[in-house]
Amino acid sequence: MYITVKQAAEKWMVSDRRVRILCSEGKVLGAYREGRAWKIPHDAIKPPDGRYKTKESLIPIIEDKLEVLRKRRPLTAGELERLHEEFLTEYTYNSNAIEGNTLTLRETDMVLRGLTIEQKSLKEHLEVIGHKEAFEYIRQLVRENVQISEKLIKDIHYLVLADKKEDRGVYRRVPVRIMGAAHEPVQPYLIIPKMEELLEQYTNSTEDIVTKLARFHIEFESIHPFIDGNGRTGRLLVNLELMKAGYPPIDIKFTDRLKYYEAFDAYHVKHNLSAMADMFAGYLNQRLDLYLSMLDE
Repeated sequence: MYITVKQAAEKWMVSDRRVRILCSEGKVLGAYREGRAWKIPHDAIKPPDGRYKTKESLIPIIEDKLEVLRKRRPLTAGELERLHEEFLTEYTYNSNAIEGNTLTLRETDMVLRGLTIEQKSLKEHLEVIGHKEAFEYIRQLVRENVQISEKLIKDIHYLVLADKKEDRGVYRRVPVRIMGAAHEPVQPYLIIPKMEELLEQYTNSTEDIVTKLARFHIEFESIHPFIDGNGRTGRLLVNLELMKAGYPPIDIKFTDRLKYYEAFDAYHVKHNLSAMADMFAGYLNQRLDLYLSMLDE
């Protein structure tokens, strides 16, 4: 769901002109231009002021907001369920759309409710259902505080890849290339040792949660352990670890996909991790603001 510039201006208590400037400068995550009008995600939060543009300065702010959130009264079961339903629909839509699924947000919502969309493939329907089941599984793992492992990753992938039964939860056995990417995935015989190394590095990392997950996500996608479904699985793993740490899940918008792809290239070409970490931090900051604003109300 999207709102207009005027609606965002009223919500954020700023001028229409200020909202347009923020959108044109790329400071409103997920906002995009359609003709002369800006489409702004309904859950977009007013961008923080200029002092907080980078991941480094956002980290302590995010940590403080999490601490505030923990001290507030808990959300009711009804509030949590409503948040979950709204997030699941948009998250499923965006994560699948990044990988080429053509179902719209409304169509994704309809499929999640058990309806069938005419002239859309069975594959696209199954991708929605598989992603939903995988996210529900993630929530269960969070409640049980299960440690990340190769088996867990394969289990998540098994649910994600609902349309390709023979490849579900199985490491690929053939070389692959990612068109347009600056990095080539490892050869099949290196997948197991590289996955073992990645999980060991992640477990032993003393970096903050955002930096740690940005590095893990890029390295996981670089290994590209499965024949398909790596992106969706990787983003689910990020949310698994965020939620285990007490943070809300994040949803990388389809409209930010180019910025997302560029963050991978920045790491592989320039050894720059901050592009991905900044993106994660920005989304996480927005989600925390959303939760806190609900409690304020």
